[in-house]
Amino acid sequence: MPFHSDCNTWAEINAQPAIWRDWASPLEAQAAELAGWIVDTGIRHIWFCGAGTSAFIGDALAATAHPRLSLRSVPTTDLVAAPQDFLPPPDDLLVVQFGRSGDSSESVGVMDLLDTHAPQVHQLNITCNPNGALAKRPAPGPGLRKVLALPEATHDSGFAMTSSFTTMLLSALAVLDGGQVIGRITRLANAADDILPALANLPTPRPARAIFLGSGPLKGIARESALKTLELTAGQTMCQWDSTLGFRHGPKAAIGPDTHVSVMVHPDAHTARYDRDVAEEIRRQYPDAVVETIGDDGCDMVLPLTGDARWDAVLYVLAAQVRAVMWSAELGLPIDNPFAGQDSLSRVVTGVTLYEYEAQ
Repeated sequence: MPFHSDCNTWAEINAQPAIWRDWASPLEAQAAELAGWIVDTGIRHIWFCGAGTSAFIGDALAATAHPRLSLRSVPTTDLVAAPQDFLPPPDDLLVVQFGRSGDSSESVGVMDLLDTHAPQVHQLNITCNPNGALAKRPAPGPGLRKVLALPEATHDSGFAMTSSFTTMLLSALAVLDGGQVIGRITRLANAADDILPALANLPTPRPARAIFLGSGPLKGIARESALKTLELTAGQTMCQWDSTLGFRHGPKAAIGPDTHVSVMVHPDAHTARYDRDVAEEIRRQYPDAVVETIGDDGCDMVLPLTGDARWDAVLYVLAAQVRAVMWSAELGLPIDNPFAGQDSLSRVVTGVTLYEYEAQ
């Protein structure tokens, strides 16, 4: 019998294909306008900024070279804590902020920093909340602050970011790549329509440890997969992530008898060789661990990929989203708020003391 949960998080995970499909047409028009604006303003550098899951969007986007732009992932948590490492920025810079709520302390902190110390920098805020600070706060100028507000359905009500993560990633890719947005997203939505029921019919016992590995943009997806599992199991499943080849250099020591290792096999044939080699090595060296490959034909879990790892990233992350809910339910946790009754973590991080930065 397929897994099912009445929680909001499960509904939000399964709503993703319809959300992407419905958003594709309005996104294509807005993305084309924003792409033209980036060219017209002479932007040459883009920083992708966010905290936690929102930062991992930048990790995926910045992992691949762009033919015209210099792309960099700069977590808001880094920028707010150590602005001296980033300021003053280049004048031909666009800062792209991602935020589900748009109200986290670091989102506000980055706007404070830029408004005071780099008001000439252009900004693009991609957010799921049209009423949050990222959507509503005006820029002092001369730099412009543009907003790409996603559909209300992406403003997840559950603790974990799911549809917000994937739809913000797709939206940024539409701005960067342009062209064929509707076709690309429709193809991904159709693929997800097949993947999600298959995952619900594939019960996987919760391991003591879960490890996620990926190359290129999929390294960021490995990181997001680890966080999703850690969050929804309230830390009761210890998680790790790494690049596929980087895992050999010490982190492999984390594997124990009750470990589930997910190796995301890159759609590029050259990179996939390394991913498959590492998966086979772990199977040979750790026979008590479960090693699963996820990717194209020949993998344990086959995904109908497009061949571009950045766009396909939204398909790879579905396995971790689904299993994290399954494992949370196995533990008897309130899935929409695994930390209920605690004050250690909250859905939106606020209340961080923001200190005024004085440039030297």
